[in-house]
Amino acid sequence: MARNGKSNSPAGSKYRQVQLSSLRKGRRGKHHDLVAGILQELQKVPMGSALEIPLEGVDIGLANVRSAVHRGATGKGLEIETLADEKNFYVFKKAVS
Repeated sequence: MARNGKSNSPAGSKYRQVQLSSLRKGRRGKHHDLVAGILQELQKVPMGSALEIPLEGVDIGLANVRSAVHRGATGKGLEIETLADEKNFYVFKKAVS
């Protein structure tokens, strides 16, 4: 039941219905600010150079950062590659061949 006492679901339905126009369409996960900052800086980096992101201050794990950055780059139409070592995560633009 809705707060005003009226149900927003058809009879017999377990879940409430909402209008799509009332929903936010973008994904803003917990990595959003980190990924947005990385992608913004990456656009300024010349080909042949990489961004070095220290993993020490990243508490969400390398795998999560890597997949979030790839997801964000794909959304912006950027082709990237990544590397990592024990201390840093590297992101660079994929060379066009």
